[in-house]
Amino acid sequence: LLLRPERRAQGHGGGRGAAGRAAGALPRVPVGAARRAHQLASGRVLAGRGEGRRAGAEPAALQQENAPLRPPGESSEEEEPEDGSGLAAPVFPLFHKGRAAAATPGTPGGAAGAHRGAPAAAARGQERGAGPAASPGSHAAALSGETVAQKLEGKPLADKLRPGTLGDYVGQDQVLGEQTLLRSLLEAHEIPSLVLWGPPGCGKTTLAHIIASNSKKNGTRFVTLSATSAKTNDVRDVIKQAENEKRLLKRKTILFIDEIHRFNKSQQDTFLPHVECGTVTLIGATTENPSFQVNSALLSRCRVIVLEKLSVEAMEMILMRAITSLGIRILGQDEQHTSSANGSDSKSSESPVYIEEKAVSTLAYLCDGDARTGLNGLQLAVQARLTAGKTSHQASTQGCSVGGVFITEDHVKEGLQRSHILYDRAGEEHYNCISALHKSMRGSDENASLYWLARMLEGGENPLYVARRLVRFASEDIGLADPLALTQAVAAYQGCHFIGMPECEVILAQCVVYFARAPKSIEVYSAYSNVKACLRNHQGPLPPVPLHLRNAPTRLMKDLGYGKDYKYNPMYKEPVEQDYLPEELKGVDFFKGQKI
Repeated sequence: LLLRPERRAQGHGGGRGAAGRAAGALPRVPVGAARRAHQLASGRVLAGRGEGRRAGAEPAALQQENAPLRPPGESSEEEEPEDGSGLAAPVFPLFHKGRAAAATPGTPGGAAGAHRGAPAAAARGQERGAGPAASPGSHAAALSGETVAQKLEGKPLADKLRPGTLGDYVGQDQVLGEQTLLRSLLEAHEIPSLVLWGPPGCGKTTLAHIIASNSKKNGTRFVTLSATSAKTNDVRDVIKQAENEKRLLKRKTILFIDEIHRFNKSQQDTFLPHVECGTVTLIGATTENPSFQVNSALLSRCRVIVLEKLSVEAMEMILMRAITSLGIRILGQDEQHTSSANGSDSKSSESPVYIEEKAVSTLAYLCDGDARTGLNGLQLAVQARLTAGKTSHQASTQGCSVGGVFITEDHVKEGLQRSHILYDRAGEEHYNCISALHKSMRGSDENASLYWLARMLEGGENPLYVARRLVRFASEDIGLADPLALTQAVAAYQGCHFIGMPECEVILAQCVVYFARAPKSIEVYSAYSNVKACLRNHQGPLPPVPLHLRNAPTRLMKDLGYGKDYKYNPMYKEPVEQDYLPEELKGVDFFKGQKI
């Protein structure tokens, strides 16, 4: 009974190994394949056992067909290693359990063992390049047959309904339209290194998920890291693995870095040689201006894709898709839709959920182009109404009474509390808004000036920062046309310093309106700019101070000619003819920007 390991290896390799490979197991590394072939020949390996297990359980008919022939009376049950690995020492029937024992719950061959192996198999699939396989159709299929409350449980709605194909991607037509270069590259699976720059909720991460899904079809490995938690060693590990994949399997690697601006300059330098030689294709997502936050050397090796915030029409389309997938009915549409909704109430044990069409439009406006904010705001409003349990509320639309959970425009506003204002005190919008305020006051548009001031203050800007900019504006753009403007600006700064927000907002508003209405003059600002340009462009050493303009506090200085022939102007009734510029600059007029 101490049996033939050669026969066992031959039987298992011909049956289970072939079935495993037919079920879609990935090929092994060529070096490892040669080693396993040698072990197979010596009878020290159960060929195909690991592949068959990773590929999933084979059909019973296939097991019977591939089973090795046995002498009469010998048990047809086969034993298998408990660890599920592809390598094992010679095994003997006397000392190991048969297939029936291995198939009991809790063992690798049983149901419990299969259940435990599922997460590992999923992890292996993700490591092999299986990106987030998601599409609206699959989400809708997964959510069908559930109640609205069950559909809203778990992950945020924005993550559940994330599109998985370019056809379902909404917005950004200027970048991902039908005839655009980027879309053509994505469809051809020729993905360059990219930096996706845009405000929150505009679709940067969703686009990366779509690229991941497409890369799976092309056999490309896709790895995701977040700059908020990843370390330099994590990046090096990914790059090292990418080098091995490229060298051994000729397989490409796409590395997606979310919030890439959170990496410092030295961490960003880690990518440079590997992006240059094509070891990895880098895709970075950022909400900050990449020209400020990303190394110029790395930026020159990537294509910057600017994603704008979503339009109101795009937001309405996204919200309507979510409402449809949740099974929520819209009030305010045609009468036929309402009557069909009422007819289905009797078939469902759950109270129907309705939302006003106006509430959807309001939510699309309030989220300010942020799809994540809009979808999560919808989820919050629906969950709040379902929790309240106000199913007795009756609404009437076009003369038809509807009963159920009713979501109005006020409920949507209550969920968001206030308008979603995109503003970052240290980011792109910070500089954009202060520039808009400065230019509006310069153009004497008091309405626009107040708007940009309010947008900054309501977005959380420090009022002292605005006050400092007003002090600068008083001399730069108003100057001598209204000398009192500088006094107004300094007083406004002191007032903001004394009382703070929100009381100081009216002080800033008064100062802004005063500056918008005041006459403008850049005479002083322009003249001083000409002086700075003269100093920067001067060739050679700067000219010395003329002797008659020098101070002479000591006798030695007087003997050297300091202050000689200087004419003290208050002693003369008439204007004094005297040179005050160096000899080389004689005749230069900085107010006119030219020589006299």
